[in-house]
Amino acid sequence: MSAKNRTVSGSLGGLLGFVGMSAIVGVLVTAAVTPALALSGMAATNTINVFENLPDYLKIDQLSQKSNIYATTSTGAPYLLASFYDQNRVEVASDAINQFVKDAATSGEDPRFYDHGGVDLQGTVGGLVSTLAGGGTRGGSSITQQYVKNVLVQKCEVLTDAQKKSDCYDAATATTPDRKLKEMRLAIGVEKKYAKDDILRQYLNITGFGGTVYGIESAAEYYFGATAATLTLPQAASLVAIVNNPVKFQLDQPDSETNGAANGYAANKDRRDYILDQMLKYGKINQADHDAAIATAIEPSIHEPSTGCQTAGGSAYFCDLVVSTLQNNPVFGADDTTRMANFRRGGFNVYTTLDLDLQQAAEATMKANVPDTFPGWDVGGVAVSVGVGTGKVLAMAQNKDYSQDPAVQATGANYTGINYNTNVDQGGSHGFQPGSMYKVFTLAEWLTEGHSLNERVDSRIKSNWGTFRDSCATGGTVSFPGYNPKNDSSSETGANYSALQSTIGSINTGFIGMAKKLDLCAIRKTAEAFDVTRADGGPLEQGASAVLGTNEVAPLSMAVAFAGIANKGTTCSPIVIDHITGSDGTTLPAPTSDCHQSVDPNVAAGMTTAMQQVMTSGTAIASNSATSPKVPMIGKTGTTDGNKDTWMGGASSKVATIVGVMSVTGDKDQRNTTFASGQAATARHRMWPVIMSVANAKYGGDAFPAATGTIVNAVQIPIPDLRGKSISEAQSTLEAAGFLFVDGGPIDSELPGGTVAKTDPAGATSTSRGSSVTVYTSNASQIVVPDVVGKSEGEARSTLGKFAVAKTDGDTTDPTQVGKVISMSPAAGGGAKPGDTITIVIGRLAATNNGNGNGKAGG
Repeated sequence: MSAKNRTVSGSLGGLLGFVGMSAIVGVLVTAAVTPALALSGMAATNTINVFENLPDYLKIDQLSQKSNIYATTSTGAPYLLASFYDQNRVEVASDAINQFVKDAATSGEDPRFYDHGGVDLQGTVGGLVSTLAGGGTRGGSSITQQYVKNVLVQKCEVLTDAQKKSDCYDAATATTPDRKLKEMRLAIGVEKKYAKDDILRQYLNITGFGGTVYGIESAAEYYFGATAATLTLPQAASLVAIVNNPVKFQLDQPDSETNGAANGYAANKDRRDYILDQMLKYGKINQADHDAAIATAIEPSIHEPSTGCQTAGGSAYFCDLVVSTLQNNPVFGADDTTRMANFRRGGFNVYTTLDLDLQQAAEATMKANVPDTFPGWDVGGVAVSVGVGTGKVLAMAQNKDYSQDPAVQATGANYTGINYNTNVDQGGSHGFQPGSMYKVFTLAEWLTEGHSLNERVDSRIKSNWGTFRDSCATGGTVSFPGYNPKNDSSSETGANYSALQSTIGSINTGFIGMAKKLDLCAIRKTAEAFDVTRADGGPLEQGASAVLGTNEVAPLSMAVAFAGIANKGTTCSPIVIDHITGSDGTTLPAPTSDCHQSVDPNVAAGMTTAMQQVMTSGTAIASNSATSPKVPMIGKTGTTDGNKDTWMGGASSKVATIVGVMSVTGDKDQRNTTFASGQAATARHRMWPVIMSVANAKYGGDAFPAATGTIVNAVQIPIPDLRGKSISEAQSTLEAAGFLFVDGGPIDSELPGGTVAKTDPAGATSTSRGSSVTVYTSNASQIVVPDVVGKSEGEARSTLGKFAVAKTDGDTTDPTQVGKVISMSPAAGGGAKPGDTITIVIGRLAATNNGNGNGKAGG
């Protein structure tokens, strides 16, 4: 067949196709123009059978809308932190849309909107003729048809599979007669189900206005800083003009040569003025309003919407935790992709737990005390507050500017997307060593095991601490050769600190001594009971060094734990969302705090008793004295090796706060580093009081429960009599009884060399379990002093021949004792060195009373 014949055949096919399509369109147009007639006549029309496989109803799903994250002000008003969206849309009701907008849309896009049944006869036939003749489609779609196309596209937008989304979009926008006919059929179905005003409202809410701006409400805000209800006539016409060709007519490209500020946005103005002419033509506006609008210059005022947590300022890291919660919690969907899609498209209003008063205080004191960068030091600063008994995260700040954009992060060390306050799986870091703040968990286990605050332990500095009990280890014991922790102060050299003293002074060797009497595995489990985990998701380490805080944990974990201590031992998991509403105002499910008993309330009372004294007479005095107003408060400080990380943690009965300055990478001695605000190591004591002063003023604080006597006071145990025992036997006997053995060295004694000569305190007296008992051994330098009482002076001198003898007289009323030794010093049975003086007292008859009362003989 020749090319010419093929051309003729093709033309004939196109003509026949046009004739056939025209018959079908005739039926559809009949249904569109006269729906009532169509309902009775269609069944008798054979042509309609062609459409049996086409859908006649379009389900309208919820439109993709932006979701918002809010804090709440002290007055109860919502405060927008950030918005998230795939399409910047806020769906509004019909009465929230200016009539100018509605009239501009119908006049410019579909003048016969209120007359047809979904398909505009003139526009559709003209467009179809062009499509069949030229092989492509052109305009002519009614507002209802445009709405149908937008709905089909929106159904594609919610797909998460890229290929399925692309195929769906191609099908919804294909320039084919089949797609156009499907669109027409669906438009007729929409018209039969929905009222005209409702279709127009939904059309104005769904349609695109350029870029990611969708819907008339967001368009009004974005382009003019207005609402759909407050748009002026020329503004309304300009926005409706964009709908016709969003790329050509959008108003946020001021440098555009065809539609920019230099030429008065000429392309948009041409379309706007056409719409104004149409509005005048169809009697929607009068001549004066028309002329005034035509004369009005187009002056967009672009208002970039809040997009992402970077718009939340100093609250950005808290916002980041909210997003992480929405993405990771199964309440919001089956997987993280679905959850984020639901959030970005669902029009949620997320009302958080953030307390703006505390947050502002945290941000301000962080900015004042910890720089975002420092020469030669990757410095980090954190502050986080949690409600006691609620788990609500009330404040969260750090010293960096927030950005998740690698290009922005590359511009300076002041930017990071890592939340230093949280765990890795919450968008956080791998954590930081809390130092001595972690000691509170050893204190908790100490009290749980029946020890008391005043019980003492061996706290001497050692080069080898020997074996520790560890029920989780093979064999049940572990040792750490070479582990020899020192104390922070050279004055902390006590050999027998109590648990209370060790807590108040944060004495390392005191806590290692406590750990020696405990199970390292149990200490770890106690920390876990307070919801403490490693920030990297791994299990907590439980070696001896872990007692002093070498596990890398998140500040938020420590704040939750301190809130649990302040809550009578009941820990509540952290929450950042107070409640959520959907786009229609209905309340949606939100995560709740899980509260559970971590330690017995009596143990918690012992902990708070000790930790209150840390504030008033221990390492946290500086934070306590600077906090006002004062309420009962507990606290614990922490400093890691080399002073690279410094912490202050504490709580009232209402709010727990943790602040810290740490080396994000590398090491820096904070005691030798000075910020503009003062020494880096003391920044914690400048920040914590600022936050807690606001918390105390706002929430107050109650007294903590008093610790019971058995929690405070050590058990009193009698010291065994060890005289004459070997030194090894004495040590094992004392330690088995719960005392600390201290070797006092040799002393002069009559006992065999190397045996116990005496103890201090002495045997048979009682003292607190855990107290030190000093044991002295005999050097055998003495002999036993014989007993000479009752002997004559001569006999006594003879018996005491190895000693020097001194004699004195003493009165006696017993005539048989006259001239005999009535007492001696030192006493018989004791020890004395040969040649030492023994004093004997010889009895003499005492003068008798003659009855006159003066003891003298009468005359």
